[in-house]
Formats: sequence, structure tokens, C-alpha cells
Amino acid sequence: MAMTDGAATAHRLLPKLVTILHEGYGLDALRKDAFAGLTVAVVALPLSMAIAVASGVSPERGLYTAIIGGFLVSLLGGSRFQIGGPAGAFIVLVAGTVAKYGMEGLLVTVLLSGLMLSVLGLMRLGQLVRFVPHAVTVGFTGGIAVTILASQLKDLGGLSLKGAEPGALVEKLAALAGALSSFSLATFATGVGVAAVIFALRRFRPSWPGMLIAVALASVAVFLLHVPVETVGGRFGAISGGLPPPRAPQMSPALVLQMLPSALTFTLLGAVESLLSAKVADGMTGRRHRYNMELIAQGVANVASAIFGGLSVTGTIARTATNIRAGARTPLAGMLHAAALLLFMLFAAPLVGFVPLSALAGVLIVVSWNMVEKTEFLRALRDWRTGSVLAVTFALTALHDLSAGFVAGCLLASVLSVLHRGIPHEEL
Repeated sequence: MAMTDGAATAHRLLPKLVTILHEGYGLDALRKDAFAGLTVAVVALPLSMAIAVASGVSPERGLYTAIIGGFLVSLLGGSRFQIGGPAGAFIVLVAGTVAKYGMEGLLVTVLLSGLMLSVLGLMRLGQLVRFVPHAVTVGFTGGIAVTILASQLKDLGGLSLKGAEPGALVEKLAALAGALSSFSLATFATGVGVAAVIFALRRFRPSWPGMLIAVALASVAVFLLHVPVETVGGRFGAISGGLPPPRAPQMSPALVLQMLPSALTFTLLGAVESLLSAKVADGMTGRRHRYNMELIAQGVANVASAIFGGLSVTGTIARTATNIRAGARTPLAGMLHAAALLLFMLFAAPLVGFVPLSALAGVLIVVSWNMVEKTEFLRALRDWRTGSVLAVTFALTALHDLSAGFVAGCLLASVLSVLHRGIPHEEL
């Protein structure tokens, strides 16, 4: 059956919400969107904080990103179901940028990336991302998953390093191995326990909000039993409620030029991640997203996130899939998810201080495990051409950096495609 927002309109620069409201919106759809929005908010709450902490910033910045980004991506986006917010794929990029250039440098990078994403959409270049080889996306996400897992080992084990934690994987593992004498069994048990509860609930009670339940149980247990583990409040202090006043990052020509390479990497990853997430939503619903409008919305959301002190915004596959499974009908579900998170910030933000950092590390262990497309990974390895593209992308992403892995994978795939005319592409 043909749908009103199918392939014929995929190129249009019109928010999907406008189309839906023009078609008509009733009370039944509002009820379903409200339930889906609340469900996604319950998932996004611990995940947004965990991504922020893993990125080297305070947890409320992850919530700022989910609130601002989630609202604008749904309001302006080209997908009915896309949920925007902070993503695990950006942890390494954000952490590296903050460590090298500080928070102001990150905000400038996010703002520049947002402008670039919007320009890509306005120039109707969204469809170019559709030609990224599938082996590259599988190897790329697998490499990111490994780096996320490695980034959590310090907090998971309660390890104390003498200096700053290295960014490169091999050096990081060597430094962590040298700090094993500071290993805390209580901290480790808390993090592993959170991961185990999430996996168990996903297996036996898949409709329950496993991440929130696991983090809440760990926080209560640590508080009541006086378990000696570091908490969010212990590291970051009191968490303020509500959103901060908008403030444009302090920009200078020199700083803009300095941050341009990072902004290009943010833009590339944001475009691929967002359009891949929208493609997943299409596959689950039989709909078709408007890829250029989606890039424009992601761009506006990133600019706004930077102005409110947030992180990079992108479409998030897990939260988008949760939105669909919860019965969402329109982008209003994503907007209501942002509103629910804002209410939490206004009335319950101090509770965040009781969350153990190792519990958030446990959440990201689950995220990294779920990021790896294990079946697709093994399938790609069966053919030497796709296997070589995957291996190069995976190795360089994990051992060097994201840009090198992605570019090298695409170049190798192009060469092999010309020579052998047989590298499958992932149609985003």
C-alpha cells in the first residue's frame, strides 16, 4: 500500500510534523504518543547521563542535550519516529575534544558541526550518505563499541591513575593495567551488577525500563548500605535543576579554524548515525524519512545544544526503536520525551548525585555490547572483500581514530568495488 510520505517525498525540505498535522491529529494518537514519549524518557534518562560522564563532562549536560536535541529533532525532522539526543558513538570524540580544547572548544565544535549539517541538508546532499558501504558501517560501529567499553574500565573498576587517562586504546589499556593495585571490588560489583540486571530484565521482562531500574537499585543499595564507591555527586558536586540560560560560545577566527577539523569529524559521524537511525525506523514501520530535512533538523538541534551548553546531538537507534515499539504515531512523541526529561530536571535533579559512577559504566557496557552488529559482522567476514573492508575499518577506528577508520574503509571499499564490482552498500 502506498504511503503519503514515501519515496516520492523523501527529498522534500518539509518537517514531517507539518505533514502529519495537515493530515489531521486526534486524541487517540496523542495518547499513544504520550505513552511512547514517557517510555523513551525513562530509557533516555540514565543513558544520557552515562554518555555525558563517559565523555568527561557533568551528567546534566547529557540531559540538556536530550531535552534540546530531542525536542528540535522531532519538531523539525524528516522522520516520524526519530529520537535525537547524545549518542554513545560520540563519546570518544567529545572526550578527546574536551580534554584538548576544554568545554568552550567543544561548544564551538558542536555549533560548527550543526551549521555544516544544516548546509548539507539545504544543498540536498543527504542522499550521498546512502552510498556508505555496509561493511564500513558494521566495522565502524564495532570499533566505536570497543572504544566505549575501554573508556569505562577505569570507572568500572574504581581505578586511580597517576596522570590523565590516555586516549589511544593500547596506551589506555597499558595505563589501566598499571593501576590494577587500586582496583575496588565493591565498585566493580556495582557496575557488573547493573549490567547483569539490565541483561536479565531485557531477557525476562523486555517491556520494563531495565536501565532505569538497574541504576535506581544500585543507587539505593549504595546509599543504604554505605558502600564505598564514588558517586556522581562525589565527582561533580550538586546537579542544578532546569536548563541554563542560553549563551553563544565565545568564538574567534583563530578558534574556529582550530576546531574545523574536529567539526568535520562530528558532522560526518552525525550525518551517518542520524540517517542510519532513520533508516532503521523506516525498516520497522514501512515509512520513508526525508533525509535532507533530517540533516537540517540535526543541524539546528546541534546549534541549539551548543547555545544551551549541551553535547553533540544525533539520531539514536536504540531510543528510536524504543519509541516505535512503545506505539509512537508522530514526532510529538519525541517532543513529549524531551518535556518529560525537562520535568525531571526541574523537580528531581538532586537525585542524580546519588548515582554510582560504576553504575553508569555498567549501562555503557550494555550499550557497547548492543552496538556491535554481531550477525552482520560474521556475515561480512565470509567474503574476503567485505571482510577486508570491515577489518580495516574496525581496526583503525578502535586503534587510531574514527575519521581514519571511516575514510580508510570507504577508500578500500571503492577500490575493491572498481576492481571486483561487488561491495554491498547500506542504503540509508
